[in-house]
Amino acid sequence: MSRRDEPGVKAKDMSTAEEKRFFRRVRTALGHAPDVSRDVKQLFAEGPSAEDLQMLDRIDRRSTADRQTLLERLREAGKPINLKVTTVPDADAARSAVVAVVGEKNPEWGGSKSVAAWRHPLIDRLGLEEALGRLDVPLRITEPLDPSAGRECDQAERDRQRAGIIASFIGVTAADFCMADTATLVMRNRPGQPRSVALVPSIHIAVITLDQILVDMKELFALLRWDERYRPEGLSNYMSFISGPSKTADIEATMVHGAHGPREVHLFVITELAG
Repeated sequence: MSRRDEPGVKAKDMSTAEEKRFFRRVRTALGHAPDVSRDVKQLFAEGPSAEDLQMLDRIDRRSTADRQTLLERLREAGKPINLKVTTVPDADAARSAVVAVVGEKNPEWGGSKSVAAWRHPLIDRLGLEEALGRLDVPLRITEPLDPSAGRECDQAERDRQRAGIIASFIGVTAADFCMADTATLVMRNRPGQPRSVALVPSIHIAVITLDQILVDMKELFALLRWDERYRPEGLSNYMSFISGPSKTADIEATMVHGAHGPREVHLFVITELAG
């Protein structure tokens, strides 16, 4: 007979005892007294630590040469995960690079080409609509939904945009940051910038500027928590971390790209344009 089946032992008592044992193990593993609960203020800092301040200062003082070094780290980290990193000098060159990919690649199914793109200041600067128009390739911009529209109109617009993204073989987005050590794009979900543009089409093209490259997640979270430029939005309710194209080896341990998302990811880094 287990102790739970013994007379007089209630499930609630067992649950409480198990919880206590669990938290004792956690506290011990973290190097704290096993039976002493810490005040919530000890768990969540009210201000940046000395390490955070040093990190923020280092990011703020990062020179162009330092950023070029980070770019090379990003390029090297991207090679084994098939992230194609290309530098371009300005928005015009970025537009030409995007158009070249659209012209070179063919859809996985169907014969017609279409492209979905975020409504985003950096993407707007590229002027893709006119350039793709010369290739007779329609560009579907994911506009923010009108908050004053009725529920029925709102749902109709969602369905229209979703259908456009599904029909597109290339999705073009910006990003908030890119972490060089792991070649990881960081993208937050906002009106007019749905994550589906980066996840549904067969090819994802991301465009960023040189000053958006960080070292790692420590720098990312220091900025989001303590830098006044990013604190108002802070740690939003959704962030995508994208490291190269979708890949899986579930079937016979054979690596396959594009099984659960884009089969190709192209990253264009603009070196002479601040974000």
